[in-house]
Amino acid sequence: MRRGGATLVDTERPAGAGRPSRARSFGLATAIALVTGNIVGGGIFTLPAAVAPYGTVSILALGVLTVGALALALLFGRLAGRAPISGGLYVYPRDAFGEFAGFLSAWSYWTMTWASNAALAVAAVGYVDVLVPVAGNPMAELGVALACLWLPALANFAGTRYVGVVQVVSTVLKFVPLLLVAVGGLFFVRAENFGPFDATGQGWLGALTAAAALLLYSYLGVESAAMCAGEVREPERNVRRASVLGTLAAALVYLLGVVSVFGVVPHGKLVDSSAPFADAVNAMLGGTVGGIGVALAAIISIVGALNGWILVSGQISGAAARDGLFPAAFARQHRGVPGFGVLVSVLLASGLIVLNYTSGAVGVFQSLVLVTSFTAAVPYLLSAAAQLRWLAAGDRGSVRVTRLTRDLVIAGVSFGFSLWLIAGAGYAAVYQGTLLLFVGVLIYAWLAGRRARTASALGGSGRAESGDG
Repeated sequence: MRRGGATLVDTERPAGAGRPSRARSFGLATAIALVTGNIVGGGIFTLPAAVAPYGTVSILALGVLTVGALALALLFGRLAGRAPISGGLYVYPRDAFGEFAGFLSAWSYWTMTWASNAALAVAAVGYVDVLVPVAGNPMAELGVALACLWLPALANFAGTRYVGVVQVVSTVLKFVPLLLVAVGGLFFVRAENFGPFDATGQGWLGALTAAAALLLYSYLGVESAAMCAGEVREPERNVRRASVLGTLAAALVYLLGVVSVFGVVPHGKLVDSSAPFADAVNAMLGGTVGGIGVALAAIISIVGALNGWILVSGQISGAAARDGLFPAAFARQHRGVPGFGVLVSVLLASGLIVLNYTSGAVGVFQSLVLVTSFTAAVPYLLSAAAQLRWLAAGDRGSVRVTRLTRDLVIAGVSFGFSLWLIAGAGYAAVYQGTLLLFVGVLIYAWLAGRRARTASALGGSGRAESGDG
């Protein structure tokens, strides 16, 4: 029996618990940087305009979302304490409910990564338009989105060394426009620019939920430390601390940034903006030079985020393949990069961009983001359910009531929050996301059948050898 961050005594050992230990390379500061860097990607540069049609209730939605993200951060910290190995969001459901649940979580998370990459590439189009006019030309917009996707993909194919260089440069540059608007913009805020609280006219609660489903995209990455727990020193403590502190740092930049953009850019203009941060800087400084600088930095940031998430997409499918949950080809490495997994994810993201590019840049971005929110919320929900399962099965006599109550509240809030976000994604996103999950079920059935056939053949061979002896 073992005691972990889940505050229970459980006779079931998590998968990988018996694996040999090795040096862990991430300290607390590195783990915090990992979480903050993955959360603060490129989506924030477009999301203020995406949620503006809902009104300033979007700012409240971001606050509620921050509370939910912090609950998830605490949840992942507890779960990493129980199973301090890499794999996070698919390890926990697999350990709690079996291989099929683990596969669904891995498949949904993998789907989220390449759908998110498609959304990021579309987000870059609005900022490229600030530099080179492409708006109104669907083929030009499509070409720009695909170019922004495939350029970082080439860095991935070149190997991890090039991925690291791109990531360091883009991470430094991404904070320049964000901090400029988030802090400097507060001095230019005008109350009349904010617009109505509920711009939909259909009730603020529905607007709050819909805006939160879009804004969830900005918090993808809260699970980063848990996904890499096998690399974090003292994961039982540091994964939780890194997840919470990294989320708080990102939330501060987000909240100040969205408030500043809403208060600097008039609501009517913000609704139709394809580059809200550039518009905010232009309004602050006058002219267009500042906006051009922000647009350039935003493009670099988005390409850098794509660089990292393309690698994550290959890594999650590679990890699942090594556990037999994905086809074996996804586990193949090329210069430290799971090349086949990267190629498949980029091709799928490209197809999604082409498929959804029918309603203009903002419409495409919203559609992709909502699908991403659904596919991200599924593994979040399954991880919360895994924690609830372990808490219910634990020996209540061996833990403090206050600690057990706290963990039950965190897991319950995380589960409810994830379910709320799935509902808020809307019928179309849930429909498309569910179809993607069902495609995964077909692949799982095929892989399970192959494993069963191999096991049967091996068993028959063993019996034949025994008889010959």
